[in-house]
This record gives sequence, structure tokens and C-alpha cells, in this order.
Amino acid sequence: MDFGPIHIDHIGIAAHHLDDHTSFWNLIGLVQGEEDETVADQGVKTRFFSTSSASSKTPTAKIELLEPTGEKTPIGRFLAKRGPGVQQVCFSVGNLEGLLAYLLENGIRLIDEVPRLGAGGKMIAFVHPAATGGVLVELTQSINPN
Repeated sequence: MDFGPIHIDHIGIAAHHLDDHTSFWNLIGLVQGEEDETVADQGVKTRFFSTSSASSKTPTAKIELLEPTGEKTPIGRFLAKRGPGVQQVCFSVGNLEGLLAYLLENGIRLIDEVPRLGAGGKMIAFVHPAATGGVLVELTQSINPN
């Protein structure tokens, strides 16, 4: 089955405050996104850093800093339990709905069986860590791929 192209989109890192860790990513030369985004239904504020300029024609992996908007949000609970650090790995796919159906058909436990709107106006869905060896996996698809 072809659900591609598939590539690493970003690695999400939980942080108490976005500004606490921004300087490091800037110092090593990552390109900070123009503005932060709050995704209210996920209770998170995000800041992206790209490994190359936006003019690059090939997909580039990004770092996403995640700051909770409250203690009872998924990122707030993650920080309380584990502290700052890698929270998820995200893969960009070409056919998110098809991939989710395929995973379900093959007994993979999902957090989201139907895509929902995430940061950057992309559709997202999460695979349960119990199905991946303990890693929270986010799957994403651009709504209007260019």
C-alpha cells in the first residue's frame, strides 16, 4: 500500500516555556518560524524551527517546541510526569485517512481514528504509544500540498 510520500516532519519537544529553549535551536542554525501558534483544543502553544530555509524544495525535518496552556493539558501532564524532553515524533504522509484505515485494519491502536486539525493548518492523528514500542507517533498531512 502506498501512503506516501512519507518523511519525518518534526520532533516535538515538551517545554515549560518556549523561550527557555529557543536560544539553543537558534544558536545551532535552525530557522525559527515567524510566529508561535496556539492550538486551543490541544492546550498547547507551538514554536517551530526548520533545518533549512523555506525556499528548499525538499521536505525538511523540524523541531517543534510545545508549551502547555495549562497543567491538565496533554503537554502539561507530560511535563508533570516526565519533565521536559522529546514528546513525539511526527511523520508527514500523503494519504492520512488511508493510512489510518490501514493501521486499524491491521490491529494498530490509535488515539485518533479520524484526522483532526492541528498546528500549521495540517490534518493530524496520533498512534498510541502501546502500538509503537512506547513512542507517541503523530501522523500529519498538508491540506493543500504544494
